[in-house]
Amino acid sequence: MPAALAPSERRRSFLIPSLFALAMLAALIGLGTWQLQRLAWKEALIASVAERTTRPPVEAPWAADWPDLDRDALEYRHVEVTGRFDHSAEVTVFTDLPDPKGKSGGLGYWVMTPLVRDDGSTVLINRGFVPQARRAPASRAEGQVEGPVTIAGLARWSEGRNTFTPADDAVKGDWYTRDVAAIAAAKGLKQVAPFFIDAEVIAPGGLPQGGETRLVFPNRHFEYALTWYGLALGLAGVYLAMAWRRWSSR
Repeated sequence: MPAALAPSERRRSFLIPSLFALAMLAALIGLGTWQLQRLAWKEALIASVAERTTRPPVEAPWAADWPDLDRDALEYRHVEVTGRFDHSAEVTVFTDLPDPKGKSGGLGYWVMTPLVRDDGSTVLINRGFVPQARRAPASRAEGQVEGPVTIAGLARWSEGRNTFTPADDAVKGDWYTRDVAAIAAAKGLKQVAPFFIDAEVIAPGGLPQGGETRLVFPNRHFEYALTWYGLALGLAGVYLAMAWRRWSSR
């Protein structure tokens, strides 16, 4: 029969799992609290975007204002801009539009076209969605508007990438992100705004199909918070059960 541990040895043998359990408990509670903070941030963002999109449009910032732009303040702001389209520098960005507001949806492209303002500066306009079969400008010639136009829509910033986003190929014209800087560099555009505008109107002939800005933001932070807090509660239960068994054995 093994010799019983001395009291000091028993305390030491219990100290390490206790410290480990305490550290894990603190981490799990911290993660749950962080998710609640993210929930508050996401709900504020959703409310802010909903409010901005209903405001009357204001003039889009001019080039002199670009260095001091506040990204958070401009994102999804309802703006308008006047200029002439440079259809020769049009870029189509692959996308999937499963729930269109207009007639066209499914696999297709965003049509990104530079709009040149009177001061020579350029703002990229996401004119809207076109199906795969209508990617070529010649297939939607009526929508290739000439002359001065005023475009209203929502200000947006360049899209981010993840590990699953294919690489853009400017030579082949294959784009997978609405990246203002990359498109400007590929097309040799000068003095380009750091933002683009999602047009809110449908072009003549029905394409490109504007007004398709996605305003749905995933919001599962409360579920994630409950998960982390549940794990913390489970860990506390396991620890207390272990402590009770050890105490009873004495």
